[in-house]
Amino acid sequence: MRIALLGIYTEALFLVSAITAVAMGLAEAADPPVFGSGAGVVVNTSNATSCTWDGVQELDDEVWKPAASYAFRGRSNETQGPGHIDRDIMHMVRRLSVTEKIGQMTQVQVGLLLDCNGELNETAVKHWINTWKIGSFLESPGNHNGRYSWYSPQKFSELTDAVQRIALENGPKIPVLWGLDSVRGANYVKGATIFPAGIATAATFDADHAFAAGRVAAKDSRAAGTHWAFAPVLDIAVNKLWSRTYENFGEDPFLSAQMGRASVQGYQGDYKSDRTRVAACLKHFIGYGYPFDGSDRANRHIAAHELLEYYVPPFRAAIEAGSATAMESYGVVNGEAIMLSHYYLTQLLRKQLGFEGMLVTDWGEINSQDTLYRTAKNVEEATKLALQQTSVDMSMVADDASFGQTMLDLVANGTLSEERLDESVARVLQLKKDLGLFTDPFADPQLATTVGSQQDVNAARDAVRESVTLLKNENNVLPLKVNDKVLFIGPTLDSTRLMGGGWNVHWQGPSNEDGDAVYQGFGDTILRGVRQVTGKAPKYMQGVDIDGEALIDIDNVVRAASKADKVVVGLGEHTYAENGGNIGQLLLPEKHIELVSAIANQTNTPVVVVLVQGRPRGLGTIAQNAAAILNAYLPGAYGGLPIAELLYGRVSPSGRLPTTYPATEAQASATIWQSSYGEYAPQWAFGYGLGYSNITYSNVTLSHSDLQMGAPVTVSVTVTNHGPHVQKEVVQLYTHQQYRMGYAPELFRLRGFTKVNLNVGASETVSFVLTAEEMAFWDRKLRRRIEPAPVTVAINPFIQKDISAVVQLRGDPGYVLEEADY
Repeated sequence: MRIALLGIYTEALFLVSAITAVAMGLAEAADPPVFGSGAGVVVNTSNATSCTWDGVQELDDEVWKPAASYAFRGRSNETQGPGHIDRDIMHMVRRLSVTEKIGQMTQVQVGLLLDCNGELNETAVKHWINTWKIGSFLESPGNHNGRYSWYSPQKFSELTDAVQRIALENGPKIPVLWGLDSVRGANYVKGATIFPAGIATAATFDADHAFAAGRVAAKDSRAAGTHWAFAPVLDIAVNKLWSRTYENFGEDPFLSAQMGRASVQGYQGDYKSDRTRVAACLKHFIGYGYPFDGSDRANRHIAAHELLEYYVPPFRAAIEAGSATAMESYGVVNGEAIMLSHYYLTQLLRKQLGFEGMLVTDWGEINSQDTLYRTAKNVEEATKLALQQTSVDMSMVADDASFGQTMLDLVANGTLSEERLDESVARVLQLKKDLGLFTDPFADPQLATTVGSQQDVNAARDAVRESVTLLKNENNVLPLKVNDKVLFIGPTLDSTRLMGGGWNVHWQGPSNEDGDAVYQGFGDTILRGVRQVTGKAPKYMQGVDIDGEALIDIDNVVRAASKADKVVVGLGEHTYAENGGNIGQLLLPEKHIELVSAIANQTNTPVVVVLVQGRPRGLGTIAQNAAAILNAYLPGAYGGLPIAELLYGRVSPSGRLPTTYPATEAQASATIWQSSYGEYAPQWAFGYGLGYSNITYSNVTLSHSDLQMGAPVTVSVTVTNHGPHVQKEVVQLYTHQQYRMGYAPELFRLRGFTKVNLNVGASETVSFVLTAEEMAFWDRKLRRRIEPAPVTVAINPFIQKDISAVVQLRGDPGYVLEEADY
C-alpha cells in the first residue's frame, strides 16, 4: 500500500483547487492527490565527500525473471490528446512564483544530479529543485557517468523515485516530469526489448509493428519511473548520407505518416488513464532529414510548398493521433533558425496543423543560436526571441542554469510578460496531470516484472522477420539448406551491439569496452540464431574489422571459403548517433568490398551478403559479386534468430525498401517522389524487395474511369502465390500524374499499402480506395489544389512490370482545398 506524501504547499494548493472544482461542478481534481512514498529507495546521501570510484562503469547486477506474458490494451482508433487546460491547473499556475514558473519550463540532464561515485547526490537534487525549481529531468545515468552502464528498471526507478520524493518535499513541491529517448523500445533500460530501428520498422510495411514497438517502449519506460518518450522520429530521410536515417520511417511521406500514427498510438494510447503509457513526442519539427551536405545539422534548402507536400504529412498524422508533445528541430531551414521561427513553431505547427500540446526544444538549442549557428548575438537575445516569436514551452537546456537566470532577467526588465510564462506552464502542468503524476509520480514495481518479457521479445523478432529485405537472389542461392556446408564470415554476424546501432544501451551504442557483455544475455547474435536453426555450431571467421581498416587472416578465409558450399558474409557499420555518424561518402569501407571480391574472384563458392547498417551504404562491386544480398538494417538486440530463420527458409523475406537505395554517390538524395523527368536509376528502388516464392499480380480494375472530389475510385488487383513457400506479400498502390500544368509531377507517389499472407496456391483480391483529394498538391503560393490530368495507377511498379491502369483526374484548378500563410 502506498503512503501519502504531500508537502504543505502542495496539499493546500490542491485542496483549494479541489474546492474550486467541486463548486463549479467539475469532475477533474475533485480530491487532493495522493502520492506514493517511494519507500525503499537506496541513494547516496553522503554527497560523495570521498570519491572512491574509478569511473569505470559496472554491470548492473539486478536479476529478475521476466513474466512470460502480460495483458495490455490494444490499438484503438479513439484519440486522446492535449488541448483543454483544466481549471485546477490554471489555478495552480496563478499561485506559482515567477521563479517556479520558469523552473517548470526548464529541463536538465541527470548527470547534474550525480556525484563523483556515479550515485545520486541528494544535495545536488535539492539545489536544482530549491534554487531553480526544476520541473523536468531527462536522460539515463548510464549516459552521464552513472555507476552502471545499463540501468535495470529496479535501479533506474530507485533513482527516479528518489528524485520525485525530494521534489515533493522541496521547492514548489510539484512532481517532476522525466524524459527519455526510448526510440526503439526503452533502449536505455537494462533488459528492455530493443526493437528494430525506425527504418527497419518501416520496411515491414505493416504499421502494427510500429504500434507494438511504441507500446512496449512506453511500458518499459514507465517501469523505470520515466513518463515521456522523445519519439517517434518523423523526419523524412532524403539525404542517405545522414547519420539519423535509421531513426526515421524512410523517405516517403505516406509510409512515414502511417507508421508515425501507429507509433503515437503505441507510445501514448489512453495515456490519461493507462499508466503503462507515456507522452509521445513528435520530432524533429521540421525538415531535419535533408541536410545539404549529408552531415548532421547541416543547413536544409527546402521550398515552403515542398515542405508542406513532403515533410509535413508525418507530423500532421502524429498530431491527429493525439501526440501530447513535440520537439523542434536542430539547425536551420533556408537559413532561418527553426528555434527562433514564428512561422515554423507558431504559424505552421500551432495554427495550421492544430498542435495543442507541449513543445520542447532539442538539446541546448536555445543557447546554440549563439554558440553554434550565430543566429543571435548572445544567449539572452536567443532566449528572448525564442519566447517572443515561437510557442516553445520548455527548454531542454540540459547542462546548466543559464535558461533560468536569463528568463528571470527578461521578466524582471519587462522584456517578457508573466502571461507568456503562464501559457507554457499551463501546458507543462496539464501534461503532468494527464500522465497521472499528481496522483502517483512513482514507478510501479509490478511493471519491472514485465521488462524483457518473452512476449515482447517475440514482438521484436516478428518485426525483424517482416523487415529484412531480400535485394538479390541469383540462381536461388537462398534459402540455405541445413545440410549445406556454410562458412560464416564478417563482424556483424557475431555481435549483438552492431545489430543495435546507436540509441542502444548508450547514445552512441555500446562501446568497444562494453562489447556484448553489457547485454547480460538480453539479446542474441546471427551466429547464435544459426546454431538454434540448424542445431550445429556454425563455422565462423571474422575476415575484416567493422571499420574496414584491415582484412583479417584473408588467405585462410579464402582457403576455407573454397571448401564451403556457400559463404555468408556479414558487413555493415559500427554504432553511431548524430554527429558521431557523419561520413564523407556512402561507399562501404574498402576492406569490406575487398573481402567479398577476394572470395568471389578466388573461389567458385556463391557469396551471400547480409548488410547490418543504419543507412543504404554503397556496395561497389559487392552488388555484382554477391549472389544474394539481404538488407537487415539495424534489427535490434534480438535480430539474430529471425535473420537465421530467413537465411534458412524458415520464413520467406517480405520486407520492402523504405528508402531509395543509391547506386552512386550522386544519388544520395534520390527519392521516389522526385520529379519524373529526372533519371531514377538507383541500385534498388523504393518499395523494392523479393521473397522466396513466385508471386504474380493480375486483373487490375478501377471502379470508375474518372476520379473527382467526393467520388473515390476503388482500385482492385488479384495477388497469387505460385509457391514454393508461404509468403507475406506487400501490395503497394502508387500514382503517377502524367502531366501537371506548371509543375513537374512526381515519378511516383505511394497512396496505399497492405500486407497479405498467402499460402502456396492461394490468391487474394486486394482493394484500395483512391481519392481526388489525395492527388491535390501544394503550389508555390501555398495553395493545395488539383490539376486535372490522366493518372497512371500502378501496383508495385519496380517489382511487377505493367500492372497498371489509367484514371482521369478531374477538378477545377482554381479551387483551393487548403491554404497556408507564410
